[in-house]
Amino acid sequence: MSQYDEGHTVAGWTGTGIATVGSAVLGAGMCVVSAALIVGGLGILAASVLVTWALHLSGWGKPSGPRPRGQWPMGVRDRTVRDGHPDCWGCRLAGRGRPKTAAGPQVLPERVSEAVPEGVSEVVAVAGEAEPAVAEAGPAGR
Repeated sequence: MSQYDEGHTVAGWTGTGIATVGSAVLGAGMCVVSAALIVGGLGILAASVLVTWALHLSGWGKPSGPRPRGQWPMGVRDRTVRDGHPDCWGCRLAGRGRPKTAAGPQVLPERVSEAVPEGVSEVVAVAGEAEPAVAEAGPAGR
C-alpha cells in the first residue's frame, strides 16, 4: 500500500480510459475528415462523463479532500456518498448533499386590509412581491 492517498478510484480510471478512447476516435475523425468518427468520438466522450458520474454516485469515486487511511486503496467503496459529498457538484446535480431544511407552509406577513376599489374582483397576495397582485374584473359577457 502506498504512503499517500493518490486519489486513484475505479470511477476515475474508468472515466479516463473511456475518455482516452473517445479522444482517439475524435482525433482520427479529424485527421480523416469523417463526420461519423467525429460524432462517434464526441458520443464516447459524453458517455465517459456519464459513466464516471454514475460510478461516483454508486460509491466508486471519492469525496473531495483527504480520505481516511483505510480508504486509500483503489478498490474501497465510499459509503458516505449516499448522503452526498459536501461541495461536490456531481452530488448536487443528483440531488444529494444539500442541507436538509424543514419545508413548511409559507406564511405571508399580514397587511392592513384596504378597501377594494370598484371593478376589482379580488386582491391576491403573492409571496415575494412588495404589493399584492390585483385581478381586475372584465366587462360582463367576455
